[in-house]
Amino acid sequence: MNQNSISERKNPTRRKSLIFRGKAALLQARRGWQNLFDRKVKRFSAADEFENWSVVAESKTALWTEVSAAERFLVAGKIQNLRLAARKINGLEIPANEIFSFWAHVGRTTRRKGFIAGRELREGCLIPSVGGGLCQLSNALYDAALQAGFEIVERHPHTQIVAGSLAEAGRDATVFWNYVDLRFKSAAAFRIEAKLSTNHLSVRFRSATKPEKIIQIAAFGKNKSLKTRNSEAENVGSCATCGIESCFRSLKPEANLDFGRAPFLLDEFSPEFDRYVSETKTAKDFLLLPIDGKRFRKANYAWTTDGFAAAKQSFLITLLRSYKSRKLAAQGAKRQLNLLAMSEKLALDYARKLTFDQMHIVVQQNLLPFLWRGGHLGGRTFDVLMTALPMGELQKRLDFACALHPESKTLGDFRAEQSLIEAETEALRAARKIVTPHTEVAGLFPEKAELLAWQLPLTKVSEKRQNEKYTIVFPASTVGRKGAYELREALRGLDVKLIILGAELEGTDFWRGFEVEKGTSDSIETADLVVLPAFVEHKPRRLLQAIAHRVPVIASKACGVETIAGVTNIEIGDANSLRREIEKVIFVEVYPGLKEFVGKREISV
Repeated sequence: MNQNSISERKNPTRRKSLIFRGKAALLQARRGWQNLFDRKVKRFSAADEFENWSVVAESKTALWTEVSAAERFLVAGKIQNLRLAARKINGLEIPANEIFSFWAHVGRTTRRKGFIAGRELREGCLIPSVGGGLCQLSNALYDAALQAGFEIVERHPHTQIVAGSLAEAGRDATVFWNYVDLRFKSAAAFRIEAKLSTNHLSVRFRSATKPEKIIQIAAFGKNKSLKTRNSEAENVGSCATCGIESCFRSLKPEANLDFGRAPFLLDEFSPEFDRYVSETKTAKDFLLLPIDGKRFRKANYAWTTDGFAAAKQSFLITLLRSYKSRKLAAQGAKRQLNLLAMSEKLALDYARKLTFDQMHIVVQQNLLPFLWRGGHLGGRTFDVLMTALPMGELQKRLDFACALHPESKTLGDFRAEQSLIEAETEALRAARKIVTPHTEVAGLFPEKAELLAWQLPLTKVSEKRQNEKYTIVFPASTVGRKGAYELREALRGLDVKLIILGAELEGTDFWRGFEVEKGTSDSIETADLVVLPAFVEHKPRRLLQAIAHRVPVIASKACGVETIAGVTNIEIGDANSLRREIEKVIFVEVYPGLKEFVGKREISV
């Protein structure tokens, strides 16, 4: 159908629309009454985690299918509706021989539930309708059900074929609340995965038992064949592009929509990320942050808020997090669980503030897995601000350290749940860009990492006083993940004083036999050497402080400061290498004229 034939089409009238609405209301009431007494129509709960069931079917379709920029707001509305509906279906476990009903799980689509105007095919036109676009999900479910050989209990084909849709292959299933439903069942229990990536909607069925291939089309379906239909797909008219202003359904996008504006979802302050955000934002972008740290004099949230179209806070959640944090120990599993729980609350609060026209997001790493798991990043591109190892890599690192030091009281005290690790892994794989100053993190994403420069603190470098005894600062608490065991081994027999900055969590007698004292961050400025052989270090601020004061630094590559001049980098878990590097620095301090010689020869003091 060409554009001329679209313009010549007889306009729908309000009278016809009211008649349609009246008929639909009667059918909805009848179906609602039937469902009330139909014991076969049930709601099933989502599985906590997927077991190792095999994928028995998968259907994948493109999200962005508009042919005109004028259609973008309707397609974006469709994607928002798919985000909400997929969240209600993802993870469902359907028992053997029980019926899955689309509407039983998605429910009625209303604005109160977050659904907005999307594309709906009605009377030959793609019209704006609250909840419109869910047929892409029902099509995918039906297509996957056919692939898996499930029994189709109820299915209705579309009256017209939209180019590029599954209707061209007769594998479509239209839905309309609540009397036009999609229902199917399987002889074996199965689970549903329904997710949106940046560009696609994917539906997977998993089952422990692959069912027999039985394709049954119920009487509701009128398609004659499952093969591609002989008739060509019709050029269906769209309210966004048809140009018929006299039609009462004629709709134009809201004036305040702007698909170019981006929200920045931030949490704990970082000077590197603050500079990056300030340099990349535009005047129409949004800032979401815990609280305005500069206004309330909270350095850990002191983001620059100038230059944004709006800055929105999550004040109550931030207060709750602060209250809970104060009641917990500085280290340990309970603190880690609380951090995850509060990150989830903050992420979901931010998600409620996103608008459907925000198609690109910049998000801090701790919020990422919760936004991904909740389906809020589907249909969007996103960049991730990160300085921490991905949780999967982090736990491998801790397991490695724990194997080296099974006697440690801290290395095995916490591990995140597997589903959260998988969510973060999937999200990082889908991210457009990884933004980080941490060299080890950047090395994990060589094709999409943007490496920032670490920001050294501003200092006045004065002449350093001479210590009575050579002084080494360990800028961390005494915990296994910071390399305390390696440092203890490397320092045995050396006549040095050790200053530690933090609690002795590996035991009060951990440093027995060493000259040790507790210090503060000011101790770094007067140290002869700062050493951090950490297995994990995401915030090397004290190392940056030492570098700024021109104090020699030995750090593991896990500290992420390999690009900074004046830092000696060592491998994790290598106490012998650490010993050699410490000896070299001490020897050069005692005999500065032999610096070049030391660089060429290995020595032992």
